[in-house]
Amino acid sequence: MSIDKASFRKESIQKLKYASSRNKISKDHRIMSVLEVLLDDIDPKSILFYLPLGFEADLRLLLEKQRRKIRKCYVPFMVSESFKMVPYRKPLKRGNFGVSEPNNTLLKIKDVDVAIVPVVGVDTDARRVGFGKGMYDRFFAKLSKKPITIFIQLDECICDVKVTDHYDIQADIYITPQTIKYRKIDVKSDSLRRWNSYRQRSDRIFDLQKIKQYAV
Repeated sequence: MSIDKASFRKESIQKLKYASSRNKISKDHRIMSVLEVLLDDIDPKSILFYLPLGFEADLRLLLEKQRRKIRKCYVPFMVSESFKMVPYRKPLKRGNFGVSEPNNTLLKIKDVDVAIVPVVGVDTDARRVGFGKGMYDRFFAKLSKKPITIFIQLDECICDVKVTDHYDIQADIYITPQTIKYRKIDVKSDSLRRWNSYRQRSDRIFDLQKIKQYAV
């Protein structure tokens, strides 16, 4: 039976809603534990986080810890059909699509070392299936360099065929509470040299380690 992006998205959303109703705090903790190890290895100067919707992994505790390490932490601020990066700070208010966001800023932030992105699913090209609004695709298209891109979700939703388009953003790392997967990463930023020598090389997404080997 063939599957397209719309039907895969629908199935994945149902799966993620169920996953979020079962031990979500524990799943959030396992994802944050792995992500913290990776960020320490990468040692980025700046990170794009996200502020979660109901069935997305909640990384706010890790976000606060990264801020205390004097890293620049940004979150999306919705603008028209896409968003821009703004520094994470309180108070937060409810913005478009029910997403929390800080106050706007006049700063023009053009690049970031690491982008942590929630996904509805991924396909065999490690490309993102989101809610279908294209906000992340438009945002990434405006960046002058590609950040190390980490996809996050509460349960593994990988389509076994290609359902995405060429403009859908692609993961370098994919994390769920069960697994962590890597794809080939090309790094040019001076701030990411340690990660460049540490990275795994592969043309396709693949299992590397079970998350329990990283999680505390």
